[in-house]
Amino acid sequence: MPEPEPHTYLEPQARWALAAVATGAFCVQLDSFALNLALPVLRDALHGSATGTPWVVSGYLLTAGSLMPLAGRLGDLYGRRLVLTGGLALFGVAAALCALAPSLPLLVAARVVQGVGGALIMPAGLALLTRACPPGRGRRAMGRALGLAGLATVCGPFLGGVLARSVSWRAVFWLTVPLAVAALVCARRAAESRDPVAGRSLDIVGALAATGVPACLARWLEHLAAWGWAVGLVLLGALFVRAERRAPAPLVDLALFRNRPYVALTVAGAVANSATVALLYVVPWTLQQGEGWSVRDAGVFFVVPAGALAVGGPLAGRVRPAAAVPVMALCLAVAGAALVAATRGTGAPALLLASTAAAVALGVAGGLTLTGTQAVVRRERAGEASGVTKAVLTTTAGAGLTLTGAGATGDGGGPSLLLPALVCLAVAGALVLPSVPALLVGRGLGSWWGG
Repeated sequence: MPEPEPHTYLEPQARWALAAVATGAFCVQLDSFALNLALPVLRDALHGSATGTPWVVSGYLLTAGSLMPLAGRLGDLYGRRLVLTGGLALFGVAAALCALAPSLPLLVAARVVQGVGGALIMPAGLALLTRACPPGRGRRAMGRALGLAGLATVCGPFLGGVLARSVSWRAVFWLTVPLAVAALVCARRAAESRDPVAGRSLDIVGALAATGVPACLARWLEHLAAWGWAVGLVLLGALFVRAERRAPAPLVDLALFRNRPYVALTVAGAVANSATVALLYVVPWTLQQGEGWSVRDAGVFFVVPAGALAVGGPLAGRVRPAAAVPVMALCLAVAGAALVAATRGTGAPALLLASTAAAVALGVAGGLTLTGTQAVVRRERAGEASGVTKAVLTTTAGAGLTLTGAGATGDGGGPSLLLPALVCLAVAGALVLPSVPALLVGRGLGSWWGG
């Protein structure tokens, strides 16, 4: 990797890009999680069914995760600012349509459209910010943007539940409309960038296969016994590889998957993201079902872990690219140990301490997934790389709930963080082994930070 350029102040256009990406990411993450606690209120208001109502969340996440590889490459080909502004406009319009939806089917349809907007925002925005900042400043800028998005991830369910019960579930969507407009105004002031060596032709077969693979993966992770989705995943994956090998201008250069730091950070980031989802689900459930707390009290309790998770993004921005994989391993090890402590601890103070420690480690790991992967790929194809990474993170998030045993029947005593903890520890060990030589010749922890 080339050495970072000396620290400089961000140019005005880079600051506009930072503001646009931070606000846009906040909107995408907020609407990803804000309806989780509001679904019962929404179902009663729209007279929805028990099977149809969850698609208000699933439809949005499935659409966003499936389209991110395509969206990332569109930004590289036609301009990241163009794709970002289009995504923000579509996201804002769809949010208004969601707020006005008179029935559940129309709300689900509007949420799918909103998912398309979210897919355009994230990979194009991250790539735009990467190109707008000097190499010595880009990681810190991206870390700040991801910190704000992390805050929305944790506070979203609590904020959505409060708004749904005290105002209306429609207020959740009205809240994001002015934010999307503000992000759009900022994005229009940022400098345009694209892949200068790419043509304007789009790999259609690769795009269709790349869209189907994350969709099948997400559905299979939600229902592991449904082998039809697994078969679809294998067949579409084979079609994708075949198409990319033959395409003169592939949607995703298969050399990306031979980039070991990129693959390691993406896989480890998916594990960290799944563990974060598990933490967000199990801790409030434990407080409400085990301790008898109200939703409001559980939300207030989670303010400290929420802040800890948000701090992870800026901290991740300070990690040098060469140390990204070792730091990721350390974060997963700390998170795994903290999650184990959360399962063993008794009482709210012990749970608060363990969940806060896990939140810090998972926040750094989540931010490092995006800052680190952007640092180890060619800047010209940053959109392609961020699209693949975000698709993996989004479509595997549901695995966190599966690992906790959420929804399982029997007398197991409720969801648990033990299995997510063991997965974190196992992946941390797998990352550490090839990194030991680098640690031995390094200059200690101090050489991991900076830039």
